Amino acid sequence: MTAEKIVDSFVRLRVLVIGDVMVDSYIWGAVERISPEAPVPVINVKKKDFRLGGAANVALNILALGATPVLCALIGDDDDGKRLLQRLEESGLTREGIIVSKDRPTTVKTRVIASHQHVVRVDEESDREVNAWEEAMVIQQIERLLPDCQAVIFEDYDKGVINKAVIEKTVALAKRNNIPTVVDPKKRNFLFYNGVTLFKPNLKELREGLKIEVNPADPKQVEDAVARLKLQLGADGVMVTLSEHGVYIDYKNDKQNIPAHEREIADVSGAGDTVVSVATLCVALQLNAHEIAALSNLAGGLVCQHVGVVPIDRAEFLAEAKKEQLS
Repeated sequence: MTAEKIVDSFVRLRVLVIGDVMVDSYIWGAVERISPEAPVPVINVKKKDFRLGGAANVALNILALGATPVLCALIGDDDDGKRLLQRLEESGLTREGIIVSKDRPTTVKTRVIASHQHVVRVDEESDREVNAWEEAMVIQQIERLLPDCQAVIFEDYDKGVINKAVIEKTVALAKRNNIPTVVDPKKRNFLFYNGVTLFKPNLKELREGLKIEVNPADPKQVEDAVARLKLQLGADGVMVTLSEHGVYIDYKNDKQNIPAHEREIADVSGAGDTVVSVATLCVALQLNAHEIAALSNLAGGLVCQHVGVVPIDRAEFLAEAKKEQLS
């Protein structure tokens, strides 16, 4: 299948995105002096911006690629939660799977950027696991929304929305409906994702999850670690992103090592969201390991050229895929 046919086929896919949504807040400014109170720069604020982050950024990537995302997530009953819902509406995303909880705040990550340099990040959040009511509501929404989807993404940021019960019930329901499940994991639930279709850690998550050292420059170490993880999870495939060393995938007994593209890197924030979005759509189309890894690797590199968390540009992605002859 050509790159154009693959990207055109994304439009018929509906994807359930389960996980931790957040507001990505940006303060842009310039450093013109050092504070007299402490040896720190004073930022003269020029602009503020509020964007969708976490699982919501995955949904934006899915939407940008032409498919239809449906978010299942928790937000707080607060001003930041209202701002997030407003951004969903402005972005053309449905809020039908969003649950408002009075027992947790909406996660906000504030990044201060001066002269194109990321100066500091301030996080406002709770990472406690869902309570009984929240868990029941999340599972209820998943049971309602999943059967009408062609793929499921677990976008886990360790903020507590996803737990073992949510994972087990979702994977079981997806299997009954013959719907693939793809995981972008974090540390807390790393080994709970049994029986998923594709598991996508980065190198740091792979090391921490298996509690082993892995040298990305040593292909044998990477291959052995991925094979061990794939066996332990009983997954159809594992794809690990290796930063400047590219991507390695072991999917349905097909092993591929895809080198990174040389690019001018501005910001790696959100690249994993883009990678899992493209990988999921490729899995839903039943593409092979090489196509999944090559297209995901390309997409992740493209968004790293932009400052801040931004979704993939579909036209740019398609043009690059054609140029690289990735399919």
